Amino acid sequence: MGLETNITKMLGIKHPIVAAPMGPFYTTELTIAVSEAGGLGVLSHSALVSDYMSGRNPVDIMKENMLKVIEHTDKPFGFNVRTSRRETYAQQFVKDIPQFIMENQRLKEQCVYAITSAGSSKTLPQSKSFQKLKESGSNIKHFHVAPALWLADKCVASNVDGLVVTGGEGGGHQSYEKVSTLVLLQQVMEKHPEMPVIACGGFATGEGLAAALSMGAGAIAMGSRFIASKESEFHETYKNVVPPSKAQDTVLVTGALGPIRLWRNEYSLHHGLVADKEAKMAEEAAMSQEDIIAEGKAYEAAYTGDTNSGAVLLGQSIGLINSIENIKNIIEDIVQNAEKRLKNAYNLIK
Repeated sequence: MGLETNITKMLGIKHPIVAAPMGPFYTTELTIAVSEAGGLGVLSHSALVSDYMSGRNPVDIMKENMLKVIEHTDKPFGFNVRTSRRETYAQQFVKDIPQFIMENQRLKEQCVYAITSAGSSKTLPQSKSFQKLKESGSNIKHFHVAPALWLADKCVASNVDGLVVTGGEGGGHQSYEKVSTLVLLQQVMEKHPEMPVIACGGFATGEGLAAALSMGAGAIAMGSRFIASKESEFHETYKNVVPPSKAQDTVLVTGALGPIRLWRNEYSLHHGLVADKEAKMAEEAAMSQEDIIAEGKAYEAAYTGDTNSGAVLLGQSIGLINSIENIKNIIEDIVQNAEKRLKNAYNLIK
């Protein structure tokens, strides 16, 4: 048995499970493990504040990570580019990375998924380098993160290959609308029924996967569930936050790009939440270089083990996660439970 969907067929993967991008953190080992287990591993747009301060270019980091992935797996994988107004390397990313993929036949065969986020859905498809990559025979597909219906509309207008529909339950950056995945997914599927969709935000179980597939999505993306895995690069202290936590142990605060969902700790409880994009841009205008560096250090501090004063990105799905497992077991358990739920649902039809 198995779960074959429009997404598994499009991306050439065994299971309809995708790793959510989790920049600025490194997820290379995680990418390898997820792809090897039959899902789709996704390299984050990695660059910690210490990388920037030491002069490391995030585009070069991505190239190194890509080469490591194809050294350790022959399975499909993807990568993320943040196209935010604050991302100074976005244009270099969309120019250099497609060219880098074209120059390496294994990369060209295995790198099947490019996900852009936190900015414009037009940045990558407008890149001549990406256009050449697609014309060269690559099977790469471009998805963009849509945390609101109006953003999904803009993505469709940009001729993306698919959407990652992300509701407010998810960890990391969210929209100002705070619409749940349950509602947002229904809105998008009703308005864009032919668009390939990956559902994200609040998924960690087979029940969640079954629900998403039943609603028309072709796969789910998970972040917190994969953070709490043996293979992820996150510090053990960060991982160990997850199993004892409840769904209500996260809070929305102001992040680098807008509202962000963090674990409730000393750091998050001392950060407020801006009301809208205009307020956020006004706040950004008032930030000094020292403020920006301090913000980046808070994310890196958590990633490297300081879960008290650092910014711990986690979603409400932590209330569903009871243990730290290896990736293979996580994916197999979710798929098997989803199959059972879908069979039970099918038996309701008389």
